[in-house]
Amino acid sequence: MKNVLFFLSLLFFSMQAFSQNYTLQGTVTEGETPLEGVSVFATGTGNGTQTDEDGNYSLTLQEGNYTILFSFGNRKRVQVNLNQDKVLDVDMSTAEEVLDEVFLSSVRVSAQEPITYSNLSNEEIEDRNLGQDIPVLMNYMPNVVSTSDAGAGVGYTGIRVRGSDATRVNVTVNGIPLNDAESQGVFWVNMGDFASSVQNLQLQRGVGTSTSGAGAFGASLNILTDRYQEEASAQLANSIGSYNTFKHTLEFSTGLMNDHWEFAGRASKIRSDGYIDRAESELKSYFLQGTYVDDNTLVKAISFGGTETTYHAWYGIDGETLRENRRFNPAGMYTDDDGNVQFYEDQTDNYWQDHYQFLWNEDYNENWSSNIALHYTKGRGYYQEYEEEAALTEFGLQPFTAGGEEVTTSDLVSREWLDNDFYGTVFSLTYENEKVDAVLGGGWNRYVGDHFGEVIYTQFARNNGPSDLYYDNTGKKTDFNIYAKATFSITEKLAAYGDLQLRTVNYETHGLLDDGTFFNVDDSFEFFNPKAGLTYQMNTQNQFYASYARAHREPTRSDYENGDPEAEELNDYELGWRYNSPSFQINSNLYLMDYRNQLVLTGGIDDVGAFVRENSGNSYRLGLEIDATIRLSDHFTIMPNIAISRNKNVDFVSTLNGELREYGKTDISFSPEIVAGNIIGYSPVQGLELKLLSKFVGEQYMSNIEAENSKLESYFINDFNVQYTWRDAPVFEEIVFTGLVNNIFNEEYVSNGYYYTFNVENPDFASGVQTLDGAGYYPQATTNFLAGLTLKF
Repeated sequence: MKNVLFFLSLLFFSMQAFSQNYTLQGTVTEGETPLEGVSVFATGTGNGTQTDEDGNYSLTLQEGNYTILFSFGNRKRVQVNLNQDKVLDVDMSTAEEVLDEVFLSSVRVSAQEPITYSNLSNEEIEDRNLGQDIPVLMNYMPNVVSTSDAGAGVGYTGIRVRGSDATRVNVTVNGIPLNDAESQGVFWVNMGDFASSVQNLQLQRGVGTSTSGAGAFGASLNILTDRYQEEASAQLANSIGSYNTFKHTLEFSTGLMNDHWEFAGRASKIRSDGYIDRAESELKSYFLQGTYVDDNTLVKAISFGGTETTYHAWYGIDGETLRENRRFNPAGMYTDDDGNVQFYEDQTDNYWQDHYQFLWNEDYNENWSSNIALHYTKGRGYYQEYEEEAALTEFGLQPFTAGGEEVTTSDLVSREWLDNDFYGTVFSLTYENEKVDAVLGGGWNRYVGDHFGEVIYTQFARNNGPSDLYYDNTGKKTDFNIYAKATFSITEKLAAYGDLQLRTVNYETHGLLDDGTFFNVDDSFEFFNPKAGLTYQMNTQNQFYASYARAHREPTRSDYENGDPEAEELNDYELGWRYNSPSFQINSNLYLMDYRNQLVLTGGIDDVGAFVRENSGNSYRLGLEIDATIRLSDHFTIMPNIAISRNKNVDFVSTLNGELREYGKTDISFSPEIVAGNIIGYSPVQGLELKLLSKFVGEQYMSNIEAENSKLESYFINDFNVQYTWRDAPVFEEIVFTGLVNNIFNEEYVSNGYYYTFNVENPDFASGVQTLDGAGYYPQATTNFLAGLTLKF
C-alpha cells in the first residue's frame, strides 16, 4: 500500500507539471475601507487565503471556471473565468448578511474573543461525508478522540475532548440544547446523516462561552444547520463501502421564491453490518426547513429526526478474545435445548426521535438585533434483550410449580423503554457598535422522561398482561439560565471580555428501577458561572489572549443510581497565541482545568453500556495544544495539530480487597497524554483533491488506579481521502466522486473499552475478600473503504 501511494503521488505531480496556472488578486473593502482577515476561498478546490492589513489577497489557480467566496461575517460569491491573470476587487458593503449566523451569536466566538476554539466548515465535512457519524468526521480536530461501538463509524459513536467524555461536551443545534437532559450524552445514532444538513460547526475546548443546556465541562460543540439558498437546487448522493455499508441521500431547495421564501429538505438512509459481528445499523432520517427572509428578518421553521435500529455492540470482548477473534460479539448469545450456542436475532436498540425548531432573528438597526427560538423534541424507543436463566421475580413474574418442582428462572426477552419530551425556549438581545459587542440572553427548558420495562416472551413462565410493567420510573428536569456577556475595546489593540451566567436546575424522579428498588430524587442547584479575559492584537499577524472561566455541572441520572453524587466545579485557565498570515496560521494555547469533585469515569459500564462515574475530589488537566495551517503552495497544504497534557487525580481514594485505599496522584481515566493529528492536502489539477489524514493517540488507562489490566495501548492510524469535482458536466451542474480508505496500513487497534473489578472470598486477606479485575475492549476496523458519487442539479 505504501508503494501504491508513492506511485500515485508521482503520477499527480506529473499531471501538475502540464497544467497552466494563473493569478487572481485584488483588494477587499467595505466602502472605501480596506478589510483585513476576509476569507477568500475557491469553492471545491481546497485553495483559499485571507486578506492582509491593506485588504489585499492573491490566489494562484489553474485555468478554469470558479466560484470565489468572500466571507467576513457576511458573504459574497463571484463567478470567475480564469483564463489569464486577473484583478478582482470586491466591496463587501453590498454583500449578503449571513443572518443564520446570528442565531449562534450568543454561543459562538470569533478570533476577537479569548476562547480556545476550532471550526469545521461544510466544505471540509463534504470531503469525507460518506455515512460516518459526526464524531468520526471530527476525529482530526485538535485534542479529539472518537470511538465507535461497531468499529466502522456507523451506529453508536462517541467523542472525547481533552480526555473528557461525551457527557461533558455541551452540544447545541442552532443554539438549542441537544444533550439528553438526564444522561447528558448525545446519541448521534438518532441523527443519521445529520452531517449532510450542517453548514458548519465550532468546537470550543474548555468551558467556552455561556450556552444553553447542561454546562460545558470539557468542550462546547455548536452546530449551525443549512442556510437558505438563493437558487433552486437538488442533489443525489450515494455511497457504498466495506461491511455492506451504504448511504442514500436526496436533497433539494426551491431557492428564494418571490425573494422571500425558501423550502428545503433531505431524506437519507444509511445501513451497515459493522466491523463487529452482527453490529448492524439501519438509520433513516430527514431534514425539512422553511425560511422567510427580508432585509431585517429571518424566520425559520425546521424539523429533523429519524429512526434507528442497531444490534447491540456495547458488550466488548476480553483480552483473549481480542487476540483470537477481535470481531466477536457476545451480544444475544444463549444456549438452546440441544446445547448449541445461538444468537438472538432481535437483540436490538430501537429509537424514534423528532426535533422541531422555530427560529426568529430580527435586525432593528445597525446596533440592535434579537433572536428567539422555540423548540420541542419527541423521543421514544426501547432496547430488547434476551435474558438466559433470568430470575422471574426480578421481572415481576411469579415462580410456579411444574412437575412437582418450583420454577424460579426462565429464559425471557425484555424490553426497556424510554418515552420522553423536551421543550423550551432560548433567546438573546445583541447590541454592537465600534467599541462594544454585548449580548443578554438565556433559556428555559423542561424535560419529562418515562422509563419502563416489559417482558414480551418467556420460555416457561406465564407472561404478564400487555399493560403489566416490571418497572416504571419518571424523571423530570427544569433548567433555566440567564447571562450577559460583552467584548469591550479598551484600546485599538486591547479588548476585554466578560461573561456572567446564572443557572438553576431542578431534577426529580419517582418510581421503581429495573432492579425493583425505589428511585426517588428531588435535587436542586444554583450555579453562578463567571468568565473574563483579555485579547491583545500586537500587530496584524500576532494575537495573544488570556481567560478565566468557572463552570458547574449537576450529576446525571446514572450518577444518582450508582450512589450519592455531588455537583462538580471547574476553574478553567487559558493562555493563547494566534499567528495569521496568508500562507501560515498557528493557534497555540496552554490550559489548566482545575476540578473540584470531578465525576470521572471509573472504567466500568452499567447494564446498558453507559459508563459509570464517581466523584474524585481534587483533580486537574494541564496541557498544551497547537494546531496550524501551512500553505506550501496553492496546491499543497499541511494541517498538523498536537496536544500534550497531564491529567491527574490529586488524592484518589478507592476500595480494594474490601478496604479503603489511598492511591495518591493517579492518571484520570481515558485521558491520553499525547493526541496528535495531521492532514496533508494536495490538489494537483483543477477539481482534484487528495488528502492523507493521520491520527496518533497515546496510551491511556481505563481506570483511575492505573491498573495494568486497564491500559489501552497507543495507536497510529492513517486514512486516505480523494475527491474529484467535475464541473459543468453533461446534464448536471456538478458530479463529485469521493473515495475514502480508512486505516490504510491495516492497524489492529482499540480506541475504547471498560475496566471492572469483582470480589471473591479469600481467607488470606484480612478482610476475607480479594478483589480481582478484568477489562473489555471495543476493537476498531482494519483497512476498509467508502466510495461515493454525488450528482448536483
